Amino acid sequence: MEPLALKVAVLGCGVVGTEVVRRIHDGRAELAERVGAPLELVGIAVRHPEQDRGLDVDPDLWTDDALGLVERDDVDIVVELLGGLEPARSLVVTAMARGASVVSANKALLAAHGPQLHATAAHHGVDLLYEAAVAAAVPVLGPLRDSLCGDRIARITGVVNGTTNYILDQMTRTGGDYAAALSEAIDRGYAEADPSADVEGTDAAAKAVILASLAFHTWPDPARVHQEGITGVTAQDVADARACGRVVKLVALLEQTCESDGSRQVLARVQPTMVDRRHPLADVSGADNAVLVEAHAAGLLLFTGAGAGGLPTSGPVLGDLVTAARRRLQGRFQSGPLARRAPAGPIGTHTDRGLRSRHHLRIPIQDLTAAQAAVSVVLARANIAITSIRTTVDARALLILTADTEETTLRHTLGELAALPSVSAMPRSLPLLDAHEDQ
Repeated sequence: MEPLALKVAVLGCGVVGTEVVRRIHDGRAELAERVGAPLELVGIAVRHPEQDRGLDVDPDLWTDDALGLVERDDVDIVVELLGGLEPARSLVVTAMARGASVVSANKALLAAHGPQLHATAAHHGVDLLYEAAVAAAVPVLGPLRDSLCGDRIARITGVVNGTTNYILDQMTRTGGDYAAALSEAIDRGYAEADPSADVEGTDAAAKAVILASLAFHTWPDPARVHQEGITGVTAQDVADARACGRVVKLVALLEQTCESDGSRQVLARVQPTMVDRRHPLADVSGADNAVLVEAHAAGLLLFTGAGAGGLPTSGPVLGDLVTAARRRLQGRFQSGPLARRAPAGPIGTHTDRGLRSRHHLRIPIQDLTAAQAAVSVVLARANIAITSIRTTVDARALLILTADTEETTLRHTLGELAALPSVSAMPRSLPLLDAHEDQ
C-alpha cells in the first residue's frame, strides 16, 4: 500500500520561496522517491495572493491567512521563508505546537530566538532545521552539528554575506568607491532596494550567532556580537590592502576562549578586514560565501559555494524538507543544539580578554618628522608594537602594521593619535587576517 502523502505548507514566496515551491511542485516524483512518501503542497501564505509569480500551481493554494494555514491539524511540515522576527516567530511556534516540523532559512529569527525555538521543538517532538540560514548553498551547519560534534572547534572565520562580498569584490576589481559598487549590486539583483541589513553587518552577525551555537554548543546573545558594516569602506582602504598583498572582505570571526577560572567565553565579531591574498577567504569572489573551520583533530576545513540567489538557496531548504519528511515517517526527531544562552563578549567588554588582531593603520599627517616621533610614542605607551611603517608617496599619511593588539586598546589609542597636532584627521584602522603557516 502506498504511504500517505506528507502535507507541506510554505510561508512566504519571494526569490527563495518561489524556487522552493517550483521544485516541490515540479519534482514531486523525485522527492517522493527520496522521502519514501509523496509530499503534497497544501498552502502557500503570501501577502498578496493575487500576484502572478509565474508558478504553475493550483490557484486555491494561495492564501493571505498564514495563521490559519499553520493552525491546520493536517500540516506535517511548515517551510518558513518570511524573514524577520514577527510574524515569523509566532507562526513557527504555532506550527510546532500543532505538531508540525519546521524548515527555515530565517537567520534573524534563529539568532534572536534559537534557544526558545529549539526548546519548543523538543517539547512538541518535532524537527527544527535551517541549513539555508547561514551560507545559502554552502552546507556548513550539518557538518558542524554532526560530523564535527566530537571534535573541538578552535576558531571559525567566514565570508557569509553575498551582497557585501559582491560589493567589495567590485571595489577591488574596479578601484571604484562604495556607492558605485552598491548601485551595481542593486541593479544586478545582488542587493535589496534597502540593503541595510547586509551592508551594516546585521545579516552576517546573525549568521555568526548560528555558527557559534553549533561550533561552541552555546548561543551568543546577538546584541553582544560586535558588528561593523562596509558602508565606511573606501577606495583608499581597498588600495591600501592591495599595496600590502591583501583584499578587503567582511569577515565573521568566532573564537572560544578559556578563562583563568575555567569558564569559557565566546568572542564574536563581524568587521571589514584586510585578508592576506594567500588566505582561502581572499579568493571568495562575487556573491559567493566561504566558511573556514579550524578544528583540533580535523584541522582546517573550507566550505565554499554560492552564497545568494533563489535557486542555490532552495537546495538546502529542499534538503531539510526531505530530512524532516523522512524523520516523520520514521517517527523520530532531531534534538537541537544546547538551548542555552552564554555571554559573547563584544569588543570592549573585557579590556584584557577581548578579540585580538594585527591591524593596518592609515594615519593622516601634517608634518612627517613630527608625526613619526609622536605616533611612535603614543603607540609605545599603549604597548602596541609596530611591525611595519611607511609613508605614502605624497608624505600625507603614515601606513602602519601592528603586532597582535587588543581591540579596545587600539580604539582608545586611535583617539589619542587623532588629538596629536601633527595628525590631520582621525586615523583609519582595519584588522588583518593572515594566512596560516601551513597553507
